[in-house]
Parts: sequence; structure tokens; C-alpha cells
Amino acid sequence: MLAPGLVGIAAVAIFIATLALVIIQPRNLSIGWSASCGAVLALILGVDHLSNVAAVWNIVWNATFTFVAVIIISLVLDQIGFFEWAALHMLKAARGNTLRAFVYVIFLGALVAALFANDGAALIITPIVYQQMRVLGFSPKQAMPFVMAAGFVADTTSLPLLVSNLVNIVSANYFHIGFATYAETMFPVNIVSFLASLGILYLFYKKQLNKNYDLSILPQPGKAIKDLKLFKASWVVLVLLLAGYLLSEPLGVPVSLPASIVALLFLFLARRSQAMSVTKVIRIAPWKIVVFSLGMYLVVYGLRNAGLTNHLSSALNSAQSAGVVPLTLIGGFSAAIMSAIMNNLPTVLIGCISIAGSSVHGISQLGLVYANVVGSDLGPKFTPIGSLATLLWLHVLESKGVKIGWGQYFKTGIVLTVPVLLVTLLALSGWLLLIRP
Repeated sequence: MLAPGLVGIAAVAIFIATLALVIIQPRNLSIGWSASCGAVLALILGVDHLSNVAAVWNIVWNATFTFVAVIIISLVLDQIGFFEWAALHMLKAARGNTLRAFVYVIFLGALVAALFANDGAALIITPIVYQQMRVLGFSPKQAMPFVMAAGFVADTTSLPLLVSNLVNIVSANYFHIGFATYAETMFPVNIVSFLASLGILYLFYKKQLNKNYDLSILPQPGKAIKDLKLFKASWVVLVLLLAGYLLSEPLGVPVSLPASIVALLFLFLARRSQAMSVTKVIRIAPWKIVVFSLGMYLVVYGLRNAGLTNHLSSALNSAQSAGVVPLTLIGGFSAAIMSAIMNNLPTVLIGCISIAGSSVHGISQLGLVYANVVGSDLGPKFTPIGSLATLLWLHVLESKGVKIGWGQYFKTGIVLTVPVLLVTLLALSGWLLLIRP
């Protein structure tokens, strides 16, 4: 046990060390192990208490199991060719016009992000789109606008539903916000974010979108389907999934329940498919995110126990007199900057703890809660370390011969993200004032 005066120093040191291990992943050290080591050290030194384990588990279990279930569903869909089929339809629908194809791919990315989380959109759609652009004769440089756009909208349009981003579920759980209530607020805001993303991406890449392509080179979308029976069943599965989401709030059940049931049903239907291996899907599912979230959030709780989040709560108390719009902007940009520097998963919990510990209430508190989500969703686009999905996305692209340096990512990310974040936060504050005057 440490002397009281050293607890704060130890909490910050453990947090920084744990975060560094998670981002760098030396010798391919699992993020689960890194976070667990940080949590155990915090417990040994008295920065955390055993009672915190139950409190943190209560925060993360619904979020992480929902996330794992959604990713399992998206992995099955990917294995049977569902997303490739959708991407080919988009490229066919563009009728050889590159600009139109660019818009359609962005729309597809936004749709996948909404239903299957930002990680699914970035890690599944991007490689498929890049592969098809190369088939069409685009050089890696010519395909870059599509690659960057798919990765960008995966985060900037991951606002509409609880399941669209792990950050969303964590925040909603913390403040007891149901699926329908969350969607009522954030779905319209996400439309604004989508339009702003589309506009800024067009302005940034329009000079590179003047090449047409030969439609005859593309394979027919039907050829992408590897299991027609399971493909047809997947539409029923998706309807059941959406129905489960919508019923979760009125029935008073956690959103992880319908998501898990549907995931298990899909795996059962896929058990005899020749196109995929159920065992492989279960093995590659992101189970380590459960361990990571519990460990990392215990480390974050150490900051709370040391009283460090009280300083953020005091800052919010001082700013609340500014009004809903300025407070929303302050909260959103603060969360975005923190996410860019130290990853969005710890950032969103720090934000939640700070907001709950402040005296801000009513619509101002709602503005901060949702602004924390917006900033934590969009902020990772500033830097490659802003989210684990971005680091993995860069690794996947590099394995396909597409090298995006951190400097290039940072310069592009700043230019693209700042205006989208600003417009989205303004839309959020305006929408809250409209629906909750």
C-alpha cells in the first residue's frame, strides 16, 4: 500500500504505462494482458479497491458482450460474401462514374458502421473496396480516396445507434440511456455528420475522382455469394436483430441479450456451411476486448479514486453558465483531443465520470453526455492512436501493400475531422434544444 500522497502519482504512472503497452503492443503483447497487468498493479498498490471490480464490470459487461456479438454477426456475413456483394452492387450502380462510386461507397460504409459497429465497417469494407478498385485498374494512389473515405466514415458515422460504436454503449450504460432514447437523439445528428463527412471528403479528393471505369471488368454481385441459403437467411437474421434492438428498451433488457441470441442463432444456421468455419469465427471474435475493457477501466477508476477526475468536473462546473451550445462544443472537442492523445476507450469513461461528478444538470448535462460520445467517436480520426480499430486498420492496409504514414494520417485527419466535428456538435446542441427545450 502506498502513502496517500503517492496514490495520485501512481495512478497516473500506471495509466500512462498501461496505455503505452496497449498502443505499442511490444512483441505482439495482447491488449488484454496489458490492461490486466495495469489493473492488477493498481489493486496491489491500493490505487484501486476490490469493490471497484464489481463497479467496473457493471459498466463494461453489456457493452463488451454486445460488441462481440455484433462482430460475430458481421464476421459470418463477411465469410459468406454479404459485404462484397453489397460493395459490387454499389460499384455497378455507379455505372462507371468514379465520383458516383465514391459517394455510394461512403454510403455503404456509413450503413455498415451503423449496424455492425465502426470496427466492422473499417476492417471489412475497406479491404473489399480496395480490392475491387485494383481489379478495375486503379493504382494504389488512385484507390487512396476510397480507402481513406471508408476508414473515415467508419468513425464519423458511428453515432446513430448504441451498437454502432463500443463508446456509445459504454456511455449509454453509464447514464442508463435505452436504445430507442439514444437513437432518437443521435440518429438525426448522425445524418448531419454523414453529410458533413461526404462534403469534406468530396472537397478534399475531388481532383482525384475524375477517372471512369469499365463496368464489364467487375464480376457480377451474385458471384460474391459463397452460401446462397445462408445469404437468404441472413436477411431474416438482420430483421430479428433490429427488432431485438428496438424492443430492448421497452422490455427493460440489456441490448446485449438480443444481440447475443441473434449471434448464436446465426452461428447455429451456419454450422453446416461449406463456405465458412463456425469454429474459426468464434476463435477470431474479439474476446480480448472483454478483458481489455475490464482491465483498462479499472486503471481509469484509479484516476477517479485519486481524485484526478474531480478537476475535470470542476472545469465543467465553471463552464456550465456559458449555455448549452458552448458547453457542448467544449465537451465534444475536449473528448476528441483526449481521444486523439490517449485513445477513445479510456477517454469516454473519464468523460462519463467527470460529467457525473459535476453539478451540471438538465439539458446541459445531456449535451455533455452526447458530446462526450461524439468527441470520442470522431476524435480518433485526428491521430492513428486514437482507437484500436485505426491501428488495426492501418496494419491490414499495410499487409495489402498500402502504406499510410503517421504523418500523412495526422495531416489528413486534422483537415477532415475538425470541420465535421464542429458541424456535428452544433447539430447536436441544436437538436437537443429543439426536442428538449
